[in-house]
Amino acid sequence: MPNEPLNVLFICSRNQWRSPTAETVWRNHPDLQVRSVGTSSSARRRLSADDIRWAHAVFVMENKHRSRLKAEFGDVIADRPIHVLDIPDEYQYMDPELVDLLKASVGSILGLE
Repeated sequence: MPNEPLNVLFICSRNQWRSPTAETVWRNHPDLQVRSVGTSSSARRRLSADDIRWAHAVFVMENKHRSRLKAEFGDVIADRPIHVLDIPDEYQYMDPELVDLLKASVGSILGLE
């Protein structure tokens, strides 16, 4: 029987460049189901408690995103690992350097190629 895929949630501020890039990079990995959301009220897709409940692993781009998660969703996020990638908001969607950073950091944390 095949293993269930790991649900991975990528979070940035506006869900415009970084988290959608992460979603695109990891979308076709056979062991993952991925989503991307933003913490800002102006995000293209705004983070909800349901997103957190769905996720087995949560990746945020900056420490401020982790702080916001804990402030807004503390009870829901309590038992989920939150990984801070330390990727500043200075990349465009699918920027090659951003893609490389995401492949290396997320792959390393999740033990994936």
